[in-house]
Amino acid sequence: MNVQKPIVAIVGRPNVGKSTLFNRIIGWNKTIVEDIPGVTRDRVYEDTRWKEKDFTLVDTGGLSLGEDDQDYSLIKEQIDVAISEAALVVMLFDGRDGVLPQDSEIVRYLRKTEKKVIYAVNKIDHGNIKQVLKTYEFYGTGTDDFMAISALHNKNIYELVEQIASCIGTYGQPEEEESGETRIAVIGKPNVGKSTLVNRILGEHRLITSSTPGTTRDSVDSVYEKDGKKYVFIDTAGIRRKSRIDAPVEKHSVFRAIRSIERAHIVLLMIDGQEGPTHHDSRLAELVKGRNRALIILLNKWDLAPEDIADPKEIEEIIKEKLPGVNYAPVLTISALTGKKVGKIFDAVGRVEENFRKKISTGKLNRFLEELTKRYPPPVYRRKEIKLFYISQPFTAPPTFTIFTNSAKGIPENYRRFLENQLREYSDFEGVPLKLLFRDREGKEV
Repeated sequence: MNVQKPIVAIVGRPNVGKSTLFNRIIGWNKTIVEDIPGVTRDRVYEDTRWKEKDFTLVDTGGLSLGEDDQDYSLIKEQIDVAISEAALVVMLFDGRDGVLPQDSEIVRYLRKTEKKVIYAVNKIDHGNIKQVLKTYEFYGTGTDDFMAISALHNKNIYELVEQIASCIGTYGQPEEEESGETRIAVIGKPNVGKSTLVNRILGEHRLITSSTPGTTRDSVDSVYEKDGKKYVFIDTAGIRRKSRIDAPVEKHSVFRAIRSIERAHIVLLMIDGQEGPTHHDSRLAELVKGRNRALIILLNKWDLAPEDIADPKEIEEIIKEKLPGVNYAPVLTISALTGKKVGKIFDAVGRVEENFRKKISTGKLNRFLEELTKRYPPPVYRRKEIKLFYISQPFTAPPTFTIFTNSAKGIPENYRRFLENQLREYSDFEGVPLKLLFRDREGKEV
């Protein structure tokens, strides 16, 4: 039986350094870091490990209680969800600003949740005695204890992560038994045909289907067996654009849909074949990628497409241009209503699942890395030649690769993407996100 990883949520008012701390702990710049309040608007998840303890870190938007504009209310709801599902909350203050009224409000808010909270004062220069002494004013918020850190300069981060690991302890909740089953989440905008597809596969009208958008309010699990293998289809509520999420039941449906993605091994993203991929579809695809789930794109309602439309290969290229962040995902044209090419879905699921669980031997990986770096050496960082010493694959589902180097922070994003693309060429990873982690040779996790 698997154990669900504990979730650790980083919260605080805007611009206190949450994203910088998040990136520091996971070891790479996943979130956008700008000195502008409110840059992080959605929750960002990343699995990480500290001394054999696994947990999921969550970066949230700035929490400033009392604001009533609609855009902010949606951010606050995202934070509420992150806090509600967290085993531990890290509350971040800004040591340069000192205590502001919003800080005290957030502390009171967190107390009402009865969650375990670690308080940390960020942006502290430990060589500046005045700054260090200034941290004592944070006792005025009513906190019993806090840590003085600098996420930007990596000060006391080791101690903070040690405390996080100590607090989460052996926390964990059993997940469903794997039993060889493949869990598949079906997502997409309302009325794109998700329930129709699941009903077509099941051969019965088990799920309510309607031309009225949003008929399916919650996630529904349906078990299906084919050729001796068990599949669990998770039919989710249609995920609407944020500007259209009004009623509380709709907001609840969005959160349930996100949780369905997290429960799945493979996600089927359904797109309206008449409309084509939209910006909203791109956001959903990124949501799947951010949760490290395998992805297959289904272009539905293909029975209604004009007869003279481009051939499937050209369609696939167009889709990948529109959704560049997930251009590794296979694209199928189907009709859930008539059943056209629905059977092809299982062929794609089989290929993608095999890639999702693929393991490459350490010997092969290091031969690949040696040959690659001879032809395309890493760039120079601060007049120092970057060297990639060793690569291994510690995890599958998704395939995760750890590369040991003499300068993890010196590897630019474009070279990371280059390495990922080369890995994809080296071994077929169709439909699967790859995680590349860079570690300094001495093995520091932070």
